[in-house]
Amino acid sequence: MHGPLLQQVERTLDLLQTKYTKAQVCYEGASRLEEPPFPTAALREALLNALAHKDYSGGTPVQVSVYEHRLQFWNEGDLPDSWTVENLLRKHPSKPFNPDVANTLFRAGYIESWGRGTLKILSECRAVHLPAPRFYFEASGFVVAFAEYSPAYWQQQGVRAELIPVLLYTGQHGSITNTLVQQQLGVSKPTATRYLGELEKSGYLQKTGTRGAGTEYRLIGS
Repeated sequence: MHGPLLQQVERTLDLLQTKYTKAQVCYEGASRLEEPPFPTAALREALLNALAHKDYSGGTPVQVSVYEHRLQFWNEGDLPDSWTVENLLRKHPSKPFNPDVANTLFRAGYIESWGRGTLKILSECRAVHLPAPRFYFEASGFVVAFAEYSPAYWQQQGVRAELIPVLLYTGQHGSITNTLVQQQLGVSKPTATRYLGELEKSGYLQKTGTRGAGTEYRLIGS
């Protein structure tokens, strides 16, 4: 992507939404709604962070990679001295690698507040029941990796095949009950109880509500 910086931001987000990712279509009454696979606000923050923290001396452009059920941003550069990824997962001061670029984005209204980008990314994904994005280093650069709850995602986590539909339903709808497990999987109540107990014990689901019909299970972190 070439051109003025602010145009790059808008054009990149537009291409991601219109060409490289597929929105899920749903209806509310007669209204047709399209839900993008990843929150636009989260992608926007990841892109802005990549631009503001990129090491421009290397000459390598910010890279956006789109795969089935996942998407990632990569920018050349490093964290401030003595910082680790854990610093990004809690409230932290803003130390952009490129203060002039960051200030330009701030004055143009693209950055709303300092030091909140990664927290906003996490919050936006949590609000739509997506896994928390991963922040890590790779090939002399920093990566923000988004993923959907897909069969492949849960397989990579080591979840047994018969339990994956429970997690997929929970990720899509926000919660699940014992009765819904029975209905969706066509299993008995004892089997549904065993599945939910195993997923809770393994740290994937958290039980909420009272015992009996009021009990729901939600994905940890959602």
